Amino acid sequence: MAMSKGIENPELRFSAALVRAANLPGVRINREAYLRQALGRHCSEEQIRQAIEETPAAAGIPSEVLDKAANDSISYETTKASALSAAAGIPGLLFLPATVPADVAQYFGHMLRIAQKLAYLYSWPDLFSGENDDMDDATKGVLTLFIGVMFGTQSANAAVGKVAGLMSKQVAKKLPQKALTQGVIYPIVKKVAGYLGVQMTKQTFAKTVSKAIPVVGAVVSGGLTLATYLPMAKRLKKHLSGLDLTKPTHLVVDAEVVEDVEVHEPPASGRAQQHDTDDTVPSA
Repeated sequence: MAMSKGIENPELRFSAALVRAANLPGVRINREAYLRQALGRHCSEEQIRQAIEETPAAAGIPSEVLDKAANDSISYETTKASALSAAAGIPGLLFLPATVPADVAQYFGHMLRIAQKLAYLYSWPDLFSGENDDMDDATKGVLTLFIGVMFGTQSANAAVGKVAGLMSKQVAKKLPQKALTQGVIYPIVKKVAGYLGVQMTKQTFAKTVSKAIPVVGAVVSGGLTLATYLPMAKRLKKHLSGLDLTKPTHLVVDAEVVEDVEVHEPPASGRAQQHDTDDTVPSA
């Protein structure tokens, strides 16, 4: 009974899906390798070295270069996610029990891939210590907030801004563990996770319907992924590129952020283009 209730809990459902997606092959991005590849054609070796050892902001890499690299990564991940979604739609009704869960998992996997790439370009620290290491609670929290931003949730926007502010103020290379796991940002993480769990259920239903007819299902499913993934990735890019972490700063130190702050919601006048976590947003 307890397990059944856990499965029905939207927050727990999303958290479990997040962990599964993060453990899929190829989902975790090697920060050093990615920055070297993304910046290699536009920056000097010294800039790349400093971007890896510290941050792209500390290396003084122009925003135009970072934006181009971000757009290239978004295009690549969108194309790949759409193609895989279309391929999963080909079998049709007979194989729905197998293809739909796999499609949803790979869709969330690609959301995590682009979230990591954008985070590293816009001066966030390494989110995974290793390919097979367990994901710690702070990383789960910040990735939940990133996906919340992609879904247009107002609370996630505010919380990501506060996390970035803490890191920028203390010029640290690590996520603020306390704020994300037990401080005032933690309840926001839980609220966003619950909202995303509901959206995940809607996604599963939409993808089930789109795959019911072979071939036609492939076209619809791939198009549905394209129509949702691209604007969501662009939404995260826009938010991360405007945070204080992207501003040139002094040497980044290997310290943990310990300060805890209160998260305030944006004023009503700035909410026109955002959704609260109770709002309905398009499902993939």
